Amino acid sequence: MVLLRSLFIWIVAAVITFVLSLVVVIGALLGFREKSFDRIAHYWGWLITRISPVEVRVEGIENIRLDQPQIIASNHQSWYDVFVLAALIPKQYRFVAKQELKKIPLFGRAWVAAGHVSVDRSDRKQAIQSLERFGKVIREDKSSIVIFPEGTRSITGELQPFKKGAFMLALHTHVDIVPVAITGSRAVLKKGDWRVHRGTIIVRVGQPIPTAGFTHANRDELIDLVRSRMQELMDAPTSNLNGNNVGDRQHSRA
Repeated sequence: MVLLRSLFIWIVAAVITFVLSLVVVIGALLGFREKSFDRIAHYWGWLITRISPVEVRVEGIENIRLDQPQIIASNHQSWYDVFVLAALIPKQYRFVAKQELKKIPLFGRAWVAAGHVSVDRSDRKQAIQSLERFGKVIREDKSSIVIFPEGTRSITGELQPFKKGAFMLALHTHVDIVPVAITGSRAVLKKGDWRVHRGTIIVRVGQPIPTAGFTHANRDELIDLVRSRMQELMDAPTSNLNGNNVGDRQHSRA
């Protein structure tokens, strides 16, 4: 049953991704701007989540401010983290991901056209320049950048060491960092596995962390602070959750 269900989900997800990527690429060729594609990314995440045997619950979504730029920093356990965040974030956003995503046929072109960020991790200087450029963009349009500071999905579910890119960006732009903890996604889809299991995914959005007062000299203190806040959110008792199902939020975006 799990195998058949998983096969169905990935086939439908592939069709959804192809169709929406095609819409974005055609829209870009017709001259539509990046902001026009924001709801398509939201719809993409929402559709894939809805065809999956998961319940998604969220608390603290009000900490993502519509009127100011923010860096949303989340832990990363599963591909479902991407789908869920794409569906939930109630404002324009741009994901930061590895350069390899740009090489995926059609999807890669749509990714770039929609304004998402691809970073070449082997070229530190170029990566920093890319983040700085997009940091300026989010300050101008009050959007957000979504980063997984671990850099890749955790095999064990425990927090891995953080990469410094998100924090370099925060220090350069003086933009607040919003810690996000996602739990339950690893049980739905583990790294290295394609089978999608039933489960509940919980998303906790923490209070924004101001970057004022932090410099390159005490950057590690900022990293430790964000990591500790994220860990606290991951460890919070499930019984305290008073969130909403992701399906109830699909029309709540500004």
